[in-house]
Amino acid sequence: MPSKVEKWKDEVYGNEIREHLMEFAEKGWDAIPEDEHDAWFERFKWWGLYHQRSGQESYFMMRIGTPNGVIKPGQLEVIGEIAKEYATGPVDNPEFGEAYCDWTTRQSIQLHWIKLEDIPEIFEKLEAVGLGTQQACGDSWRNIVGCPVAGKDKHEHVDAWPVAEDLHETFKGNDDYSNLPRKWKVAIAGCDEGCGQGDINDLAFEPAEKDGELGFNVRIGGGLSRKEPRLARELDVWVPPEQAADVAHGMSALFRDYGDREDRFNARIKFLMDEWGPEKMRSVLQEEYVDFELPTAGEDMRDQYSYNTGSQDGHNDHVGIHEQKDGNYYVGLNVLVGRMGADDVLELAELADEYGSGEVRLTQRQNIIVTDVPEENLDEFTSEPLLENYSPDPSPFMRGSIACTGTEYCSLSIVETKNRQVRYARWLKDNVELPEDHKDFHIHLSGCTASCAQPQIADVSLRGMKTRKDGEPVEALDIGLGGGLGDDPRFADWVEMRVPADEVPGAIKNLVNNFKNAREGGETFRDFVADRDEETLAEMVEPEETDYDDPYMHNTKMTWYPYAEDDDMQASPAPTDGSGEPLPSDD
Repeated sequence: MPSKVEKWKDEVYGNEIREHLMEFAEKGWDAIPEDEHDAWFERFKWWGLYHQRSGQESYFMMRIGTPNGVIKPGQLEVIGEIAKEYATGPVDNPEFGEAYCDWTTRQSIQLHWIKLEDIPEIFEKLEAVGLGTQQACGDSWRNIVGCPVAGKDKHEHVDAWPVAEDLHETFKGNDDYSNLPRKWKVAIAGCDEGCGQGDINDLAFEPAEKDGELGFNVRIGGGLSRKEPRLARELDVWVPPEQAADVAHGMSALFRDYGDREDRFNARIKFLMDEWGPEKMRSVLQEEYVDFELPTAGEDMRDQYSYNTGSQDGHNDHVGIHEQKDGNYYVGLNVLVGRMGADDVLELAELADEYGSGEVRLTQRQNIIVTDVPEENLDEFTSEPLLENYSPDPSPFMRGSIACTGTEYCSLSIVETKNRQVRYARWLKDNVELPEDHKDFHIHLSGCTASCAQPQIADVSLRGMKTRKDGEPVEALDIGLGGGLGDDPRFADWVEMRVPADEVPGAIKNLVNNFKNAREGGETFRDFVADRDEETLAEMVEPEETDYDDPYMHNTKMTWYPYAEDDDMQASPAPTDGSGEPLPSDD
């Protein structure tokens, strides 16, 4: 039997949701029948809207898709204006103020506190500059990720941007692919650094050479969700750039037709790959979904990959000042946990216009890049006061921090994340010294097992849990070590469970000190972890209280907003009307 979500989608889904969404926006929150909330909230995702969690009824998170992370000239200013005008909630965040943008691990944008009544105006402003929210969420093609400096990078074999743009234009809003069994995540990269992170995507195109021609090898079935991580597997298929869309059509159609629609937990291509194996997957693709002979895989460039590998060589991210192939430069700015205040977004838009082409790009490490900066503008640009907070040369602990949304807005999260990881990074910067040869050290904090912060591929992986301390329930984190991608990808080993959140910085400090004392020669942290068993690694973690003070130890999941002065559920102003005023109670 189809799942209940499949039944909801059979009634209304895809492009037709927009008409209903506009009707609800005109009439207000109360127009959505209470017994149909779950169905409509599931459908709204297709148009980039997630209803926020308990205590925040009538407010939505809005996700804006930017394929390959490309934000064209003029678009960033509009994004900042929308954030400032429409994404201001009833309570300020103590670290980030009243309105902000979140840059995500899929190179897209999230805004919070969006009211239903404002959606038509927001859509109009976005679409006027070529932006949109269509299929930013939902059971369909998601935002296409890849090398954020495609077309500009000196290290690329193939310019993947035209291919990513073609895939975006071909499959966004396409009714034939609008209703898939679950989300469909695609990565494409043409560089020798592997920054598309294809290993953790449903469908990955990675640079490869065959018979003297450059194109892409195809991998299928990667993903990190829940406790079922998978690395994408070789399909033994090579495609030239002009046929990438044909293969993408075939694979997503195959998933549409054969994916599990009865059990949503199993409705991902990685589980179908488990069941079928690469040989059958390739055979069905060839026989049923493409009308040309699929070439076998070419010689790939994975042995050159450096992105998020822990190797300390090459690009582990795009932070810093880097020369483009046209002689200009791109400047990668560190945005701690991917959150930037709306005023800062607007200022950065002005600086990008003044010093570059006005174009910026987002990375999978929640950072932002200003492109096309002439060499003569570099000194003046990097001296701008804004870059004191968004540095191109940050501490490794600031540079390596990623965090998901957490209990601030997400109903799935178990712990507070964004503000906590900010505090962790600052404390570690002031109290812990990495070896001099370690300029990159990645710490990813995910509020639950959904893995939105990609914790399994970090040097130190943190995953939200609960425990008891001194007889009281407190927020806690599992600690994993040694994850990363590259030519030899591996997931983190989870070595310590349910560590009280205030003891995690001490645990990381002790771990780093033990690593420095026990490493051999120039051994990297990732190699160090790979060469030791879990028991040995667990002994090196040593959770410990320090002078670090964590204000979010209580159960933030049970609050209406973790940072509100009065945070119990009864204090919530929600649901509210289009002006943000509480709606009358039914009592």
